[in-house]
Amino acid sequence: MRLLVTGGAGFIGSNFVRHWVREHAGDEVVVLDALTYAGNRANLAALEVDLVHADIADAPAVGRALDEHRIDTVVHFAAESHNSRGAIDPGIFFRTNVVGTQVLLEASRRHGVARFHHISTCEVYGEMALDAADPFTEESPYRPRTPYSASKAGADHAVRAYAETFGLPVTITNCANNYGPYQFPEKLVALCATRALDDRPLPLYASLANKREWLHVADHCRAIEAVLERGRVGETYLVGSGVEATIEQMADLVLEAAAKPASLKEIVPDRPGHDTRYLLDSSKLRRELGWSPTVALRDGIFETVEWYAAHRDWWEPLLGAASVDEHAWANAAR
Repeated sequence: MRLLVTGGAGFIGSNFVRHWVREHAGDEVVVLDALTYAGNRANLAALEVDLVHADIADAPAVGRALDEHRIDTVVHFAAESHNSRGAIDPGIFFRTNVVGTQVLLEASRRHGVARFHHISTCEVYGEMALDAADPFTEESPYRPRTPYSASKAGADHAVRAYAETFGLPVTITNCANNYGPYQFPEKLVALCATRALDDRPLPLYASLANKREWLHVADHCRAIEAVLERGRVGETYLVGSGVEATIEQMADLVLEAAAKPASLKEIVPDRPGHDTRYLLDSSKLRRELGWSPTVALRDGIFETVEWYAAHRDWWEPLLGAASVDEHAWANAAR
C-alpha cells in the first residue's frame, strides 16, 4: 500500500503510523498534517515517513500529495477533537472536521484512491443514560450534542455521501475514548498523568459519575489495520473495549499509578453538553474481522503513566501551548 495518513503527527495518527511502519515494512507512508498545537513533528521522530505540512482544507496541497506520492489508500485522522475547545471556538471545528473532510474526499475521488478510511467517534451518537442497558450499534441514530460531535457527524455523513453519490470506496470506524502515549496533555488521562507527576491539581468535571468506554490506542490501531485489510467496503465498524470507568475512577487509577494522593483532585464546573455516557457494541468488528482488545485498562493506565514519567522531554514543552481555562467556556457559552 501507499498510504496518506492525515493527522499523522497527532496522538492516534502517530501511533497508527508507528504501528503500520513496524508491521508493514514494504509500504510507503506519507503523513499530511497541519502541525497545529496537537500535531508534533517529534511524534514521528526516527520513522522513515514523508511529512507534508499542509491543511486538509487546502485542496491544491492535498491533491499534490496524492498525486506526487501515488497514494492508493487514505487513512483520515485529522480533526479538531477537544470538546472544551469546541465550546470556545466552534467555527474551527466545523471548518476542519466538515469542510476539510469534504476537500479530502473530493481530492481522493479525483485521484481514484482504492480506499478511503475515515476515523470517527462514539460521540456522534449523543449520550446515553447511566443505567441504559443497550450500547450504541452501527444502526444507532446520530444525536450529537456538542460542536465537536456535530462536526464529526457532519464528516461521517460527507464520507457516506461520497460513497453513495460517487462510488468512493470508503470504510468508517467509530471508536471509544482513547488513551496511551503521545497524547497531548489536554485529554483526561494525559492531563491527569502530567499534572499528577508535577503534583498539580487534577481538574475533574463536577459530574464525576459520568462514564466513558476506554480503549488503549494500540488496540485502536490494530482495529483500523483489520478494517483496511479485511473490512468490507461501505461498512461502518464500532471499536470499543467494553470496559467503562467514571471520570473519577480514571483519575484515581492515574493517581495510584503515579503514587500521588487523592487530595490532588479538584472539581471544576461541567462544560456545556457534557454527555453522561457512551458505550459501543463492537461485536460486528470482533465477529467479522477477528479483532479483540488486548490491553487491560489497569495495565494500560499504569503503562501510560510510566511513559509520561519517562518522557518529560516530550510533554513539558507542550504545557501551556493550547491550554483551556475550564471556566472560559462557561463565559463563552452565555
